[in-house]
Amino acid sequence: MADLVAGVDGGNSKTDLVLADTEGRLLAWVRGEGTRPHREGMVVTAERLADLMRRALDEAGRPADPVAVGAYFLANVDVPEAEQAALRLLSGLDVAERVIVRNDTLAILRAGAPAGWGVAVVSGAGINAVGVHPHGGAARFLSLGDITGDWGGGMSVARAGLGAAVRAGDGRGPATVLRDVLPTWFGLPTVEAVALAVSTGEIAVAELHGLAPLVFAAAEGGDTVAREIVERLGDEIVTMVTALLRRLDLLDTPTPVVLGGGTLQNGQVLLHDHIRVRLAGQAPLAEPRVLDVQPVAGAVAEALAEAGASEAAQRRIRSAIAVRPSPVRDEPGARPANEARS
Repeated sequence: MADLVAGVDGGNSKTDLVLADTEGRLLAWVRGEGTRPHREGMVVTAERLADLMRRALDEAGRPADPVAVGAYFLANVDVPEAEQAALRLLSGLDVAERVIVRNDTLAILRAGAPAGWGVAVVSGAGINAVGVHPHGGAARFLSLGDITGDWGGGMSVARAGLGAAVRAGDGRGPATVLRDVLPTWFGLPTVEAVALAVSTGEIAVAELHGLAPLVFAAAEGGDTVAREIVERLGDEIVTMVTALLRRLDLLDTPTPVVLGGGTLQNGQVLLHDHIRVRLAGQAPLAEPRVLDVQPVAGAVAEALAEAGASEAAQRRIRSAIAVRPSPVRDEPGARPANEARS
């Protein structure tokens, strides 16, 4: 019987795959591009994920060995039809003997709520949330971006920061240090030059995500405009959490609320404080906690559970993921010095 399992956390901007054995030993941890089937198609996404699995097996020195269970928790797989399409394609590519496909929010919940229920928010490049009732019912959002009323994550923060900086220069908005700090990310003289470069395609829209840490830093430094943007993100997170608690009839039940993803797991004190204050007012029994391990730990936990691994194996892999630095992606146009801040 195959003794390998794989857990995959696919976000908008990056995908982590951890390969382990059923004793909980970490064998490989590789990182690839984001999971964007809504833009690139599910076929391309599945093939890229299969390539990532091959990379992990090669790194572990076991390129020909079968994988018993592959648990894929993927961003932008938001409806049952998308889950089924990903499951069918990944199964056809033989990534594992048994393939599980879920939305990436459930990896956050699996990693941060030991009982398996509660609310989880993922705020990375984008934003989403899910709620699971202790009796098994679930609630989620359609999460298709602007057309379904979504705002949040690093990309929304970055775009709002750039827009606010332009408005500060043309008289439509208040002064902000963002006018000075944002262009430095791209080595350009002004935010107007950045906006023009995006409009002509010289700068890809996805690269704007790198501005988010600068907005957070400006907010922590006291800039009023940046602070309002960060607080807006906190408000959106609280709105999502309370909506899920209401839909699941959990407002009167002490409920774990797990906060994960790049913009929530990087020590953003202002954001965390704002969320806790607002949540205390709207859902006082909610129990917010910032995930203390990479979300991929939740995916690996699911794979190990499906493979029948012991609790000791679960603890062992979680500890290994917690202490090992995440792999750094090496892609054209990447700016590694700021990777950990986004």
